Amino acid sequence: MAAVAERVFSGVQPTGNLHLGNYLGAIKRFVELQNSHECIYCVVDLHAITVWQDPEELKRHTREVTAAFIACGIDPKAHIVFNQSQVSGHAELAWIFNCVARMGWLNRMTQFKEKAGKDRENVSVGLFAYPTLMAADILLYRATHVPVGEDQKQHLELTRDIAQKFNTDFAPSIAAYGHGEGYFPLTEPLIAGPATRVMSLRDGAKKMSKSDASDFSRINLTDDADAIAGKVRKAKTDPEPLPSEEEGLKGRPEAENLVGIYAALSDSSKAQVLKDFGGGQFSAFKAALVDLAVAKLGPIGADMQRLMNDVSAIDAILADGAARARALADQTIRDVKDIVGMVRA
Repeated sequence: MAAVAERVFSGVQPTGNLHLGNYLGAIKRFVELQNSHECIYCVVDLHAITVWQDPEELKRHTREVTAAFIACGIDPKAHIVFNQSQVSGHAELAWIFNCVARMGWLNRMTQFKEKAGKDRENVSVGLFAYPTLMAADILLYRATHVPVGEDQKQHLELTRDIAQKFNTDFAPSIAAYGHGEGYFPLTEPLIAGPATRVMSLRDGAKKMSKSDASDFSRINLTDDADAIAGKVRKAKTDPEPLPSEEEGLKGRPEAENLVGIYAALSDSSKAQVLKDFGGGQFSAFKAALVDLAVAKLGPIGADMQRLMNDVSAIDAILADGAARARALADQTIRDVKDIVGMVRA
């Protein structure tokens, strides 16, 4: 296989209400990876429509995710930021991967079972085939690394399976076209940080979610300082003081969640946070967390609002990113069509 630079690909769905979990679990990591990798960050609007979206809301949310990327510190000039539907290669490669992947592989995807529930006969085919499109997203750019949360790790394993099967099925053709022993890399996951899975502020056993009925369960990236402070102060805790060591967080999901959030926002560790605050009451810890969260998140919300007021500038960023992404994607599609045996002009 021809050498590929260490390249990161990841994406965020434009389904509205980006929150602290999206920031700590994904976008903050995206920003950090810019220093060490060539990065491609995508607003995955094709994934969003696996369930029905209001067309005008989809456009607004696509621009909102883009604004969040920029406000959080992603540089769209040094790296690539675009929305998925502007690069047709995602859909083209997804179809080829639909013909490589096996039904049994997709039937084992736990996230589909959770999302479809008891109504699986009435969900879209797109929701079922979501993982093959995700594989196409990543491998279209022959990405070597993907920052993922624990809930997406199974999908990345499927991406590796698809890459391996494609490389095996078409090994003679791949070699004939000068791509060595395999065309697609076996992409590695990047899972790191003290808050890769941020839980609800009202229930430490539930993941923070935009669909939770209570707005106090999450901190939205568009929340102002007063809203952030109020939500942290009202976050559920327990009557015990903070422990001095991580072992003491077992069986205390709300305490563990808030400690993890503080650690992630301060670029620290849970152990260090407990060293600093262990033995004290939650009131003092929450006061410190309020100050930290407002300092870190307040400017992001303000900058997002500023960016959202200039739609033409956001659209220009997406158009430029799409053109640069398309140049990479078109080469992959040409290679794949040659390897598979498709005649092209």
